Amino acid sequence: MTHTLILLRHAKSASPADTADVARPLAARGLRDAPAVGRWLHAQAFKIDQVVCSPAVRAAQTWDLVAVHLDAIPRVRHDERLYDASAQDLLTVIQELPLSASTAVLVGHNPGLEDILTLLTGLAEPLKTSAVAVITTVLSWELAHPRSWTVATLATPRG
Repeated sequence: MTHTLILLRHAKSASPADTADVARPLAARGLRDAPAVGRWLHAQAFKIDQVVCSPAVRAAQTWDLVAVHLDAIPRVRHDERLYDASAQDLLTVIQELPLSASTAVLVGHNPGLEDILTLLTGLAEPLKTSAVAVITTVLSWELAHPRSWTVATLATPRG
C-alpha cells in the first residue's frame, strides 16, 4: 500500500506583544490563506485518515480553517512533539501513525517541516507559511526512514 504524508506549515501568524510564541494567533493573511489550503486539498481529492497537529494556536487555527473544506473530517491529535520539533522528532511521530491510515497530515512549523522533507526525500525546499508538501512511500509508517519517500506535489495556496 502506498502511504501519503502531507506536510502542512501553519498559515501566517501575528506577533502580538506580550504573547507567548505557542499562543500566537493567525494574522489576517493567515486567516485568508488557510481556507485556500483547504480548498486545494479538497480539489486534490485526498482521503485523509489522520491529522497530527502542533498544539500552537496558529497551527490549530490553520487546521480548523482547512478542515471545513474537506468532505470528511479526519481524526485530529494534538501532539506536543510537533512544536519546536526536530526532523528526528517528526520521524518518530510518523513512525507511530496508525497502520490503518493511508494518508496523514502533519500540521507544524519550520525548521522542522523543512528538515523532515529533506530527510525523507533528499529535497531541500523552503516551505513558506501555508505551504503543502505531499510525499509518498510504499513502506509502512513504522518503517519510514531517510530518503525512502518521493515528492508528489509542492504547493503554497493563497487566499
